[in-house]
Amino acid sequence: MSYPHLTVAVVCLQDNKMLMVNEIDNGINCWNQPAGHVEDGEDLIAAAQREALEETGYKVEITGLQAIYQGIHGTSGTHYLRICFHAVALERLSETLDPDILSAQWLDLDDLQANKYQLRSELTRQTLEDCPDAPIYPVNLIHDLYLGDHQ
Repeated sequence: MSYPHLTVAVVCLQDNKMLMVNEIDNGINCWNQPAGHVEDGEDLIAAAQREALEETGYKVEITGLQAIYQGIHGTSGTHYLRICFHAVALERLSETLDPDILSAQWLDLDDLQANKYQLRSELTRQTLEDCPDAPIYPVNLIHDLYLGDHQ
């Protein structure tokens, strides 16, 4: 049985600029929203805040839920679920970024939507297409439950 890869992404918009990370993926220099896998035992909001801090150096406040995106990798067949949050960048706490990140920059949203940058994936592209007009849902749609040993 194949389980989906659960990832989170953070959309930080400020003055028509989006906080993006530059990285190398499969040998290609590309751009992505701060994003990554949810670790065992970690809730979604904590994962989004951690990924934003590790990849951009910014402490963020999660302000809403944009969407849940799903995709199936064409080659591997891996199923991805990407929980995309909106956030506000509060302060830059660190200049040190995750080793896989080349830089974190505020890029013009219009340029991103006009394909002036190489994006990491179709999930990244769809997130951009949905901004800034996507409805933002309250994060209290996510309910934390402890399932214990019986599910």
